[in-house]
Amino acid sequence: MEKKTEQRKHFLHCNIAGFMYWDGCIAFEELKIGTKLELVREEDNKYDPEAVALYYNDQKLGYIPGNLNESISKFIDMGHQDLFEVVICRIDEDAHPEHQVHINIYIKRNGE
Repeated sequence: MEKKTEQRKHFLHCNIAGFMYWDGCIAFEELKIGTKLELVREEDNKYDPEAVALYYNDQKLGYIPGNLNESISKFIDMGHQDLFEVVICRIDEDAHPEHQVHINIYIKRNGE
């Protein structure tokens, strides 16, 4: 029996920090479980030198929480932007805006 090769591994699960302060509330109706998001490094962020923003199309939804962004920012800084896949995994419209959208971040297999 042939062993199935995983295409990605789970790396991190979190909410989107700052969701209510950016375009999160504007884009909320378009977001669905399974929607892919883009990571964008913000080296010049005056509040967090490790800041990593999350985008849906051209809309900034918020950030990876500051207590979880250090390793991701290092990988991106070293040119490994394509290492990660970010997917919405939970939406709770009744929760506080800072906890409405949760994401999974995966590490993709090299060459995927």
